[in-house]
Amino acid sequence: QVQLVESGGGLVQVGGSLRLSCAASLQTFSSYSMGWFCQAPGKEREFVAWISWMSEYTNYADSVKGRFTVSRDNAKNLVYLRMNSLKPEDTAVYYCAAKYYSPSVYSVDYRYWGQGTQVTVSS
Repeated sequence: QVQLVESGGGLVQVGGSLRLSCAASLQTFSSYSMGWFCQAPGKEREFVAWISWMSEYTNYADSVKGRFTVSRDNAKNLVYLRMNSLKPEDTAVYYCAAKYYSPSVYSVDYRYWGQGTQVTVSS
């Protein structure tokens, strides 16, 4: 059974940093693009970042460019989201997701999802 498990969320002050991790049980992890999405209370699920099979390409939402960095370690079946200069507006549940082949900014395109990890940024 395919399983994605996020970790690393928590409570952090404005301007602080966190690194989220996602462990994937996919047998062909390197064949999947990986995405990060977030969902705040009362809002739609939003795109945060994606990374391609071999880390050749990355993409970020405008709101996180220059602050967040997505990376992956295919040998360990892990994907990361490094979050710097955190703002209260970043408060949300963060999800990792897997999509075979080409990446996408649309949540509906992703086949596998984790359960999410809560990030809370206090002012």
